[in-house]
Amino acid sequence: MKENKTNYKHFNSITTRWMDNDVYGHVNNVTYYSYFDTTINHFLINNCGLNIKSDPIIAYIVHSDCTYHNGISFPDQIDIGLRINKLGTTSVTYGLALFKKGDEEASASATFIQVFVNRENEKPVAIPNKIKEVLILF
Repeated sequence: MKENKTNYKHFNSITTRWMDNDVYGHVNNVTYYSYFDTTINHFLINNCGLNIKSDPIIAYIVHSDCTYHNGISFPDQIDIGLRINKLGTTSVTYGLALFKKGDEEASASATFIQVFVNRENEKPVAIPNKIKEVLILF
C-alpha cells in the first residue's frame, strides 16, 4: 500500500541529478537511501540543533528498508516526507516517503532506525534533550 503525503509532517525537497540515473533510465535503488539519509540529517541539523562535527553525541543509522512503488528519474523534483514512527530512550524509528513533485502517493516508502551514541566510544546513550524535545512533537 502506498503512503499518502498527508501522513508526513516534515518535507525536504531534492532535485534528482543526472548521475542518479542508472542504465535503465531511472534513479538507482541505492540512491533513494541517500535521499532518505540526507532528509533525516537535514532535519536533525536544522530543526534539532545537532552539530555533526562537534557534538559529543551523534546518531548512526542501524537499520533501513525501502519499498519501491514506481520509478523516478532525472530531472524529477522530489519531496521526501519524514515522520516519527517510534521514539525510544536511545533510538528513533523514522518513517519516510519519496514523492514526485505534485504527487500525493509515494514513489517509495522507507523505515530508518537511528541510535544515538557517544562520539568517543560509540556506545548508545539517551537522545539529547534538545533533540528529543523536537522529536516528541512529531
